[in-house]
Amino acid sequence: MRFQRAIRAITGKWKIEIVCSLVAGPMRFGELRRALPGITQHMLTEQLRDLERNGIVIRTAYAEIPPRVEYALSQAGIDLMPTFATLRDWALRYENQLAG
Repeated sequence: MRFQRAIRAITGKWKIEIVCSLVAGPMRFGELRRALPGITQHMLTEQLRDLERNGIVIRTAYAEIPPRVEYALSQAGIDLMPTFATLRDWALRYENQLAG
């Protein structure tokens, strides 16, 4: 059950791409949207909120004019990177067997 909750926290059409984009450092919403061609504003908002709710992404709002919001990986998000690297290596090894 815990494993399934963990998988749900990182799966979604764009979640892995968002997390991988944030590896380089904090990004604003518009920067993320440009880094992920094809994602809609609604989908990016939804996925970021879910990642934030699961403690993978941190949202920081700055009291400036105009308002500025940045998204960054939390420690939990950073800790996912070796797991993603292992999964990437696995996918490369078995890519001919994977459907789709």
